Amino acid sequence: MGKLENLASLFRLYYRPLCLYASKFIPDPEAVEDLVQESFIAYWNKLQEGVSPSSPKSYLYRSVHNKCLDTLRKTDASRIEGVGYDVVDEEAEDRSFIWAKLWTTIGKLPEKRREILLMNKRDGMTYVEIASELRISEHTVHAQITKALRTLREGAKKD
Repeated sequence: MGKLENLASLFRLYYRPLCLYASKFIPDPEAVEDLVQESFIAYWNKLQEGVSPSSPKSYLYRSVHNKCLDTLRKTDASRIEGVGYDVVDEEAEDRSFIWAKLWTTIGKLPEKRREILLMNKRDGMTYVEIASELRISEHTVHAQITKALRTLREGAKKD
């Protein structure tokens, strides 16, 4: 596999988890995407220099982490007090992968099913409230949420 194909593969694998990880530090989604893209560019530049980091995942997370800290230093030094400087928290990395996988699976749900699931889980609406707002039966709401959760569980079991 060539360098470019390797980078494309890493991008597909790590882009969303890295964005979720960076969003823990930086609230602006556009800034987060820029930071993550800059980290991939830095990784590409390393490859072009003939340097191949032993762990691309660690390199990318460390790069994003450092870029987040740099951004916070420039914008609001008081916000970085609680941000660790040591090693990137592996638990946070794992969580970002899980969240990315979850949101990818949610994004693949049929539109109405996704809407019903988000109304219930994200917005805290009851089955009765959802049924009333969407003008469908409570049974339909229950069935759609059950199917959505089954899909999410199946998606979690993969890999």
